[in-house]
Order: sequence, then C-alpha cells, then structure tokens
Amino acid sequence: MTKTIEETGEYLGMWVTKDGHVRQELLPEGRYDEARGNRRSAYRGAYRVTGNHIAYKDDTGFDADGEFSGGVLYHGGMVFYKENN
Repeated sequence: MTKTIEETGEYLGMWVTKDGHVRQELLPEGRYDEARGNRRSAYRGAYRVTGNHIAYKDDTGFDADGEFSGGVLYHGGMVFYKENN
C-alpha cells in the first residue's frame, strides 16, 4: 500500500520550479519560505500537509493550497520538483 507524503515526511525540503525561478522550502516546524527570482523570502508563512494535500497561509493572511502527486508538487498553477541535496 502506498503511503501519503504526509506519512513519509518526504514533503520536507526545497521544491523548485523547472526554470528555478520559484523556490519554496518546506521547513519541519510547519513553516515555509518562498523565493521568487532574486527576491529571497518573497513569501513566508505556515503550511499543513494532510494526506497528499498542502494548505498554505502566508504571513499576510493569504490562503492557497496544492497537491503532491508522483513526487511532484502542484501549487498555484505551478509545478515544483523536489531538489535533491
């Protein structure tokens, strides 16, 4: 049986768009830090993973969500890939 990304914890770490323009780090304490181009920490806030769904609330109060599928994160019309260290 396949485990959800919530169960495996594989969502933690850096997620990057194919062109590298957007970089979103999902931190273990339920916070994220997103860079856009040369703008570091363009967005920051909290997130919660339930199953393969992720819900975001940035520090300004904006809500968004996304889905993990096949090792890829789909969020805000963008596609993110896990950066391997």
